[in-house]
Parts: sequence; C-alpha cells; structure tokens
Amino acid sequence: MIMKEKPVFNIDISNFTSNPYPDLKEMRTLNPICFVPQVKATMICDRESIYECEKNIDVFSSVQPQGLMTLLMGQNMMRKDGKDHLMERKTIFKTISPKTSRDHWKDRFETIADNIVDKIKMLKTGDLLTLYAKEFSAECLKLVTGLTNMTADEMDRVSQGMIDGCSNYTGDKNIEKYCNNCTESIDAHINEIVRTKNRDSDFSMISTMLEGNLSADQISANIKLAISGGQNEPRDAIAGCIWAALNFGLKKRLIEKADWDQLFNEFCRWMSPIGMSPREIAKDFLYKNVFLKKGDRVFLMFSSANRDEKVFTNPEKFQLERDCSKSIHFGAGPHFCAGASIASTMISLVALPKLFSAFPKLKLVDKKEYNFDGWAFRGISSLECEW
Repeated sequence: MIMKEKPVFNIDISNFTSNPYPDLKEMRTLNPICFVPQVKATMICDRESIYECEKNIDVFSSVQPQGLMTLLMGQNMMRKDGKDHLMERKTIFKTISPKTSRDHWKDRFETIADNIVDKIKMLKTGDLLTLYAKEFSAECLKLVTGLTNMTADEMDRVSQGMIDGCSNYTGDKNIEKYCNNCTESIDAHINEIVRTKNRDSDFSMISTMLEGNLSADQISANIKLAISGGQNEPRDAIAGCIWAALNFGLKKRLIEKADWDQLFNEFCRWMSPIGMSPREIAKDFLYKNVFLKKGDRVFLMFSSANRDEKVFTNPEKFQLERDCSKSIHFGAGPHFCAGASIASTMISLVALPKLFSAFPKLKLVDKKEYNFDGWAFRGISSLECEW
C-alpha cells in the first residue's frame, strides 16, 4: 500500500466564509481528504469517509484539550468520548428525550410562538430573523436550559459570541475576548439559578444535572454547549426554512400537506447550519492511503457531505420531495446531536406551522438581497418579509 502525504488545498477565507460550496465541491472532486493551510486543519469532505470516521472515536477523537471549544467553554460532553461522554449524555436525557420533547416541551413552545406572533401581527413587515426566529429560539432555550433569568437578547448575544469564538481559527484576539465575556455572563446566570433552585427536576438541564450530581464545571460546560448549539442553529434553521418556503414557491404545498419536517430536513441538507465538526487524531493512522499524524486537527465537513454527488442527485438543487435519510446535518455515530428531538419539535412542529398559519399572505420583500454567511456555522443574514 502506498502512503501519501495529505494533498494541500488553499482557500480564500473571505470567499469561503461567504460561500464554501464551490471550494468544497472542488475538494470532493480532486482530493476529498486534504490539508487547508488557512485553518491549519485537514478537511474530510466526502459523505462516506465522514460517516465512517466519526464513529471511529479511537482515532478521530472528540477529546481536544487545546481545541477552541474546550479552551473557551470547558470540556463539555461533546468534547468527551466513551464512558465519560455517555454518562453526561444519559444524565440529561430526561430533558432532551423524544418523549419529553413531545409531551413536555411542545405545549410550552407553542405558547411562546403564539405570544411572539401576537406581538408582530400589527407590524405588517419586518425582519423575521430577529422578530421571530431569534426570539422564539431564545425563549425556548431559556426553558430547556433552565436559565429563565436571562433575556432573549442576552441568550442570542452569548450564543453568537461563543459560536464566533469556537470558529475563530484565524486567532482574532478581539473575538476571543468577546467570547470570554459571553461565557462569564453565562456562568453568572447559572450561579444565580443554582443558588435558588431545589433538586426537584423541572425537566430543565440545570435541574436534571443537579439531580444527577454533576459537578459545577460539568454543569457550566454543558449549559454552554447547549446554548452554543441550541440558539444559533435553530434560529438560523427557522429563518432559512421560512426563506426557502417563500423563495422556492412552496408555501401553498407546505400549508396543505404540512410537510414541515421535510422542509426542515431538506434545508439542513442543502444549507447546513452546522457546517463541520472538529476532531483530533489520537494516534498515527493511515486512512485511504492518507497519513494522519497524532495531534492533527481534522474537520468533518458536514456541509460537503450533504452535497456529495455520490449520495444525492443534483445536490445543489433544493428539492422538497428529496429522500434526506442519508443527510448528516445532525452528525452520525455516538455524537449524533443530543438535541435533535427538541430541535425538530421546535422547528417542524411549532415554529413553522404556527407562523404560516398566522400569516397566510407571508411573502419576501420584493427585490431584497438575501445572503447566507459562514462555513463552520452558516445562516441567513436577514429575512425581510411582508405579512
């Protein structure tokens, strides 16, 4: 077997942030496993390899002591493998299970959506990314985490600050400083809640983790994980799905057939809100004739996998009727997104049907530019609509 060094693929980071898909397509075509100097990481871009490697935790380790997420947020369960990861995941299962999502959270999410709809009805027009998606996601997350003492605006601020910090691969010190300010705010809010909360579970993450006797550090790190993944991504998925339904002329069909879950899954395949997941190589490893050295940083490029031509026909086209079963927008293997059920409940069962039912005349503002931004995390920049 011939061992070869990793091929090198250079990117313009600004262009890649604006639209990573042309570069990702070229990587898949030329060298689906390649080193990208601009982010000092090896990108794995084809769906088959990502699906296989994500399950091989002995080599593709989530434990990254010097990784940005660990340094900025603490070692949460996403940055653990094996028994340590499973123990913390099992502890919070009471909060995030499909049954809890359906039987406990759904009614509460519906109340939140109704209240927001009532507030914005009189406006007639505005940016639904801010007016609806951001506030809905934040208010739901306040309940799920237990941080009911935090405002929706602060929840969105600290989440965005941590997301920016965790994707700060160019080492911008101002981004790092701002991220630290956000994590300090979260800890202050956690401490305030913990001081006043008894250990009788109210299904929130804080209550469940206290009930499970997790340490203060574990609670802090996992609440930060929940905020970083539970605000920006649902917010951007809700806004993105609204845009897709209106932009591609799908509103009538969606309302008639209630294909909201299909819309959500196809949007997340087509424009992955979570574009990648980082790993660290735990030991020297030869994979598909490419040598990966212990300590190498590897990015599993979900956004590329979800447009892999070997898996999806016409992957760059948005198709509501597409079979999305092989999409890995929630990841794969032991680190499959723990909040998937809650996200689906929030978006497919509540946010989208509530909005389109309340505003049957909803449409995009004429001649408005709608831009998506980001590669590690990706979302629409604004969503100006009329209703």
